[in-house]
Amino acid sequence: MQTTVVSSWKQFMELSATLDGWAFRGQQDAEWPLLSSLSRYMLAYVEDRSQWRAREERAIRIFRRKAHNFVQHPSLLDDDLRCLSLMQHHGAPTRLLDFTKSPFVAAFFALERSVSDVAIFALNTPVLWNNRALPKGTPELTRTLIDPRVDGNLEKYFLDNSNAVVWFGEPEEMDDRLIAQSGTFVVPGVIDRPLPDILDGYASDDELLRKIVLPSSVRGDAMKWLYRMNITNASLFPGLDGLARSIAVEIEMVWPAAPLG
Repeated sequence: MQTTVVSSWKQFMELSATLDGWAFRGQQDAEWPLLSSLSRYMLAYVEDRSQWRAREERAIRIFRRKAHNFVQHPSLLDDDLRCLSLMQHHGAPTRLLDFTKSPFVAAFFALERSVSDVAIFALNTPVLWNNRALPKGTPELTRTLIDPRVDGNLEKYFLDNSNAVVWFGEPEEMDDRLIAQSGTFVVPGVIDRPLPDILDGYASDDELLRKIVLPSSVRGDAMKWLYRMNITNASLFPGLDGLARSIAVEIEMVWPAAPLG
């Protein structure tokens, strides 16, 4: 994985323009590994890895049994990826990694509450989409074959944690948050390894993953540009919660020519 350290927001914008069609994920600390929330939870609290599948299956089963009380269309819970998406967006640990098709949305999530250098990971989704990158040991496991939107595929190719594969995409029906964030999900086939390690096992002539580091010195300029682009919590999280979360940035954005209040 190539790592690029940019020295300015302008350089980041110029670099991101060369990654047309890629997907992006922002992380608030450049040293954090690229792991899902479920990976971090299992590695920290479930030492016996032989129990991981049963624990993950139980978590999904409990969510399905109870979430029908809170969703307008409970039948959506029957869709594996849609169910995981709901779990993810409401705070449950899942194997999904949130990515976005916008490098600027990724930058916002990385920078908003950062106090150190941040990282934007860029994934070459066009190459993965066209199966120009396939796992070396199991090239038959194409993106189409393992699609977790297909009934039974989550159990067959992912829950067993034995297939070092990566799938990306969205549920057939996207919620308002996923739409607002230009979101997409990356679904790893194993949860004990960070995404770069899994992709190292792929055969490809193309670069699959890049890490872009934004130093903390870039944050002030970047946040002003993102504010001008209307990339805020209010636009990314539709509703009162998003509006309330956006007020923190409003505290920073006091324009010299604008009256307070």
